[in-house]
Amino acid sequence: MILKPDYNLDSLFDIDFKEIKSLGINAVLFDLDSTVMPSKSGEYPPKVKELLNGLKQNFVIAIISNNKNKAYIEKVQSMSDFPVIGNANKPSPKIMQKFIKSVNITPKETVVIGDRPLTDVLAGKLLGAKTILVDSITKDTENKPTRFVRKLERLVIKK
Repeated sequence: MILKPDYNLDSLFDIDFKEIKSLGINAVLFDLDSTVMPSKSGEYPPKVKELLNGLKQNFVIAIISNNKNKAYIEKVQSMSDFPVIGNANKPSPKIMQKFIKSVNITPKETVVIGDRPLTDVLAGKLLGAKTILVDSITKDTENKPTRFVRKLERLVIKK
């Protein structure tokens, strides 16, 4: 099934990046809101910032977001020393394709990590990359309608 991720994990911090590297992965493309920072917060939690800084030693990393707010994306870019690309129109893989091509990486060397099957996982699959679905970084504080939608999405991928 095209929406089924290669890995379905509870948290960003459950990812075994040594294993990912052993699979020949050289680029890690993250979703932004609810994956590496609370939605529309414009702030990395310290633990995430530490993780991202550590990953730069072994991977090309970037954030690819559907967020269209230019000022917000620029704010996140100003605190990041890796590319932050907004208005990606996921599940279209075009922006991701353009980025990995610009850094001489192939889809087979890429993993896409995000919190939404219908955007992040589907975009990664259409790209031809490995995919990792993680739960929202703010799952414990999200409102009930958002949690309900997330549960429905995950029911779809279990089939």
